[in-house]
Amino acid sequence: MAWMSSGSSNTALINNLKSHGLITSERVAQAMLGVDRAHYSPALPYQDSPQPIGHNATISAPHMHASAAESLLPFLHPTARILDIGSGSGYLTHVLANLIGPEGKVIGVDHIQPLVDLAASNMAKSEEGSSWLATGKVRFVRGDGREGWKAEGPYDAIHVGAAAREEHRGLVEQLGRPGRLFIPVGGYEQFIWVVDKGVDGEVRREKSFGVRYVPLTDAPKE
Repeated sequence: MAWMSSGSSNTALINNLKSHGLITSERVAQAMLGVDRAHYSPALPYQDSPQPIGHNATISAPHMHASAAESLLPFLHPTARILDIGSGSGYLTHVLANLIGPEGKVIGVDHIQPLVDLAASNMAKSEEGSSWLATGKVRFVRGDGREGWKAEGPYDAIHVGAAAREEHRGLVEQLGRPGRLFIPVGGYEQFIWVVDKGVDGEVRREKSFGVRYVPLTDAPKE
């Protein structure tokens, strides 16, 4: 039903996603209602499909952002630390920040500096986002997402917004106990994998649904 969920406004988009069963959590619905997608998507912000944001990158379809947020939700407590890899426009980073308290933290990582700058600029369009950047609740950094961001770990939740060729064990190592990793993996065929680390350190992996993401790659040469 994703292709039928587009709307004429942010509210209409989220309501359509709810009515089609693509958002089942009211907490996630409220978090997405609190972020105007038009601040992050330069064209067709309320279309339920990926949109280009420049530098051969895209902002994922809203239903995929909802799926990621709902999967990670059990780990998003008020003081949670979250890593958003391939943060791109910064949209999901903002949604995830809406799902934790003022003592929590979200780090958005991208390997393209203009996208790091774009995400911060987009978030600053709202009073709330500007405040979070100032307080450090949200921070955007440049880095190779395949290596995570060890400096601020461990993380209660890690989201990867581009398809990795492999799971990247270093990301699992940066999970807290407990913690969850949401990551698309594959080449021509891609699937979402949900990787959980228990309080005892045991790691469990579950292959979920098929997807189509841009690849998690090296940064373009400057």
